[in-house]
Amino acid sequence: MATGENIEGIIDHKLFSEDDIEEMTDRLGKQLTKDYAGKFPVVIGALKGAIYFLTALTPKIDVKMQLDFLDVSSYGNGFSSSGNVKLITDITCDVKDRDVLIVEDIVDTGQTLKFMEDLMRERGAKSVKCCAMLNKTARRVDDVTVDYYGAHVQNEFVVGFGLDYLNAYRNIPYVGVLKQSVIDAHKDEE
Repeated sequence: MATGENIEGIIDHKLFSEDDIEEMTDRLGKQLTKDYAGKFPVVIGALKGAIYFLTALTPKIDVKMQLDFLDVSSYGNGFSSSGNVKLITDITCDVKDRDVLIVEDIVDTGQTLKFMEDLMRERGAKSVKCCAMLNKTARRVDDVTVDYYGAHVQNEFVVGFGLDYLNAYRNIPYVGVLKQSVIDAHKDEE
C-alpha cells in the first residue's frame, strides 16, 4: 500500500458506526455494572486492539476496578491467525483470588482468548470472563465463551476502532470491512 493512501479508500463498507459502538458500550457498561456490583475486578485490556473499546467501555462500568494490560499475538504480520500465541507484555498485578475481566477487540479463532484465560486461571484468578467488542464465531477453533460482546460479525476482515490490518487502520473511528483488493495486494507482495 502506498504511503499516505486515503483511509476511506481501503474500506469496502462501514459495518458499525460511531453511534453503534456507543450503543454497544452503553449496553455492556450497564450489564457489567450489574454483574460486578460489590466486586473489585481486574480489568485486563488486550493490547493493542482493545485500547479504543476499553477506553470507551470502562467509564461506563460503575464499579471500583483495577486496570492492567496484556499483549499477546497470534497474527504476526499476516491477516489470519498463525495459531501460535506468544506473550509479548505481561500484566503487572496479582490476580490470585480476583475476578478478572479480559477486554478484547474481537474474538476470532479463540486461541488468543484461551491462552489469556488459561494464564489467568493458572495464576489463581477466582473468575475469568471476557468482554469483546466483536464476536466472530465462524472461524472459532478453541472452545471459549465470550461472556459479553457488542455484536456478532461474519467471516469478514474488519478494521477500525482498534482493529488493525498489518498494524494500521486502528484509528478509524468506526468498524469497516477491509476491501478484498487490499488483502490481495498484500498477498501479491509476499
